[in-house]
Amino acid sequence: MPRQFLCPVFGSSLWLALILQSLISSAVTYRRPVSGGKRQSFLERTLILLDVNTRSPVKVLNDNFLSLQLDPSIIKDGWLDFLSSKRLVTLARGLSPAYLRFGGKRTDFLQFHNLKNLAKFRGPGPDYYLKNYEDDIVRSDFALDKQKGCKLASHPDMMLELQREKAAQMQQVLLKEQLSNIYSDVTLTARSLDKLYNFADCAGLHLIFGLNALHRNPDNSWNTSSALSLLKYSAGKKYNISWELGNEPNSYRTMAARSVNSSRLAQDYSLLRTLLQSVRFYSRANLYGPNIGRPHKNANLLLDGFMKNGGSVVDAVTWQHYYIDRRVTKVEDFLKTRLLDTLSEQITKVLKVVQTHAPEKRVWLGGVGPAWAGGTNNLSDTFAAGFLWLNTLGIAAAHGIDVVLRHSFFDYGYNHLVDQHFNPLPDYWLSLLFKRLVGPRVLAVHVAGLQRKPRPGRVIRDKLRIYAHCTSFHNHDYVRGSITIYIINLHRSRKKIKLAGTLRNKTVHQYLLQPFGTDGLHSMSVQLNGEPLRMVDNETFPELKPRTLRAGRTIAMPPVSIGFYVIKNINAYACRR
Repeated sequence: MPRQFLCPVFGSSLWLALILQSLISSAVTYRRPVSGGKRQSFLERTLILLDVNTRSPVKVLNDNFLSLQLDPSIIKDGWLDFLSSKRLVTLARGLSPAYLRFGGKRTDFLQFHNLKNLAKFRGPGPDYYLKNYEDDIVRSDFALDKQKGCKLASHPDMMLELQREKAAQMQQVLLKEQLSNIYSDVTLTARSLDKLYNFADCAGLHLIFGLNALHRNPDNSWNTSSALSLLKYSAGKKYNISWELGNEPNSYRTMAARSVNSSRLAQDYSLLRTLLQSVRFYSRANLYGPNIGRPHKNANLLLDGFMKNGGSVVDAVTWQHYYIDRRVTKVEDFLKTRLLDTLSEQITKVLKVVQTHAPEKRVWLGGVGPAWAGGTNNLSDTFAAGFLWLNTLGIAAAHGIDVVLRHSFFDYGYNHLVDQHFNPLPDYWLSLLFKRLVGPRVLAVHVAGLQRKPRPGRVIRDKLRIYAHCTSFHNHDYVRGSITIYIINLHRSRKKIKLAGTLRNKTVHQYLLQPFGTDGLHSMSVQLNGEPLRMVDNETFPELKPRTLRAGRTIAMPPVSIGFYVIKNINAYACRR
């Protein structure tokens, strides 16, 4: 992680002197502790002094920086049929503008058939309800077809309960496939594609569709037949879609006993670009890839060869990162600073390769989540996972990663933002606050403070992480020129932060997130400034009301908490234009 974005002592002695001088001018002076129980001076009790460079941004990101992903497994477990839910569309719309990547492990087993609803493509279901369940789905489809504009539905509770039973059984099948690396084919019908696009369009999301790269000819060249059929159907419907080819090509040998080298991968992408140009409606469509896995040795070599052999054909370079595997069973694993810092190391590797071959090319972090293989129940779907998620957003922004795609918005497993009862999980509320408060312009953070000296041979890793952006221009509660600071406190004790320099004596709006209920970090509910967050109804969000901190007041971060702080009316030059 770059030093300017961390909380250890940072900056020149001149800068620190100016900070201290500003405190002295406010009648705050440093004195030695006085025995007899007298009150310590303010400087002694303050952990850090915080300032932000408001003259110019250090990075400018995509307006869709925080974006979403859906896995093709949503077809197999039946949840695709429920994307027309009014509540799901409302929740997705809350995170717009954003990209919606339709991709994941099953991307390379996806086959498109230009057919309408056929029961045989829906997958297995318990006999005692399958027929009635399928009939209900078909009737729902016909009802939606009669609607104009966005096609939304309110599904009966019984229908949802039957779907949850079906999905629970299918989840075991999907998990077994993922752990064994033996995958069955997934069939996408025309009706399914219509439902997927309707969901994205109604929610204000731009769909990125991942095409099957493992559909190969005998000579190992990419077979374009299914992709071409899909492109022609989508063009006929005038669906505004961007495209991607394959998922984690570095893993093909273990997934399908077939490898694709970097030269072949670059040829495949060039062929896809030609294919897009042959379909007039998509002649200028965006193309993203190669979506390699974590950049360990083999993946990094594949990316390097891809970029060297013509990877510049893509509009942005994509890759994936997961922090931990599903064997993690302790909440403490989500708080390890060494774990949080692994992302910075991975980003550095990817940026080095891309900048060597295409310095101006944008880099996206796709398919990111707290844990792979669907995540871990009661861990990656709890408040504790929010530290990894916000850390991902902060570090990625600081490095200039243009877009971060969260896996997954909704579906099976435990990495999602919305559960199968259509209720937002902690990471959803965190994402919603981020979308409303944090803009794409990244600002440099300067901190200094009192910190213990490291012992020989031991590295002190920071547990207080601070990032700053211009406040989102889409938020009309704040005038341009405001800035938003977001903070992760991993300490088991309260920490105090004094705003100094350009931030001194400004009014601050606090949005403090903490777990709600008795489960602590295992909680699946969140409170904002002490008030629990719940949807009012299927179409109404709760009011995200800030707490006003008076000018000059110290920010007190409770233990293991997350906070967003909007500095109002600072008129920051970097945030006015």
